[in-house]
This record gives sequence, C-alpha cells and structure tokens, in this order.
Amino acid sequence: MIRTIVINIIRFVLLMFIQVFLLKNISLYNLSTPYVYILFIMLLPFGTPNLLLFALAFITGLTIDAFYDTPGLHAAACIVLAFVRVLFISITVQKEGFDNEPDPSLSVMGFRWFFTYSLTLTLFHHFFLFSLETFHFSEIKYTLSRFVLSSLFTVFLMLVTGLLFFRRRETK
Repeated sequence: MIRTIVINIIRFVLLMFIQVFLLKNISLYNLSTPYVYILFIMLLPFGTPNLLLFALAFITGLTIDAFYDTPGLHAAACIVLAFVRVLFISITVQKEGFDNEPDPSLSVMGFRWFFTYSLTLTLFHHFFLFSLETFHFSEIKYTLSRFVLSSLFTVFLMLVTGLLFFRRRETK
C-alpha cells in the first residue's frame, strides 16, 4: 500500500516534470503535441476509488493548466479521461481475478489490451481537449488533424515508455 503510494507520487512528479519542461516545447508543425502526463491517470491501480481517481485527475489537469496557461482545459479533459477509464476498465477487466490490485500497465495486462486501453483513453482526452481549445466549426479540419496526430504521437510515446520501463518490473 505505502509502496504503491510512493510509486505514484514519484510517477506524478516525473511525468509533470517531463511534460512541462521537455514536451511542452515539442510540437511537430504545430499539429502534433504529445501529452504524456495522462499516463499518470491511466496507470493508477485498478482498486483506486472513483472519488480519489477523479480528484487526482482534477489535480493533474490543474497542474498542467498552471504551466500551460490554459484555465481549466486540461482539468476538464482529465476528468473526461477518468470517466472513460472507469467505463473501459469496468467493461474489459474482471476485477475478481486480481488478488493484489495491479496497475493497468503494459507488462501486467499485455500489449493488445494496453494498446487498446491507451488509444481509447487518449482519443477521448485529446478530442475533448482540442474541441474545448478551438471551439469553432470553421477550424474543424485543423482541430481534427491536431486531434489525430497528437493522439498517435502520445500513444507512441506511451508504448515506448511502457516497453522501456514497465517490462523490466515483470521479470524481477
């Protein structure tokens, strides 16, 4: 229990640091911006109570909003992400089969499940974020292209991160 809390605090600080100080300045032709910070919400253990999940999602979004000068956009998108996470996990995972409540990571759940999970949640998050950000029908092509390309870039970075870090934990 304490180990899980410490790991998630370190994960939060590390992902916020990477997002704010490294990935904020990376943009491919102003069309694709990675938002890897959502990995914190996605990797919370299955047994996380919904109230705590939504509170952590809100805090995560507000932290990014503070650095990106986007009042409430990321917080709202993170709340949507948490809601879709609850629905996705309740549909696809049988919680009774897990004794120690693992994280929904690549090494625990497998590539196919994690890819579907990360792609679905990222698509919802990015669609909501970019729709709130632009909110003009005249900019629909630009918004959709940003949504698709940013989602693909973010999922790619999540999979690379999962393959680099979470695979090693399984072999110990």
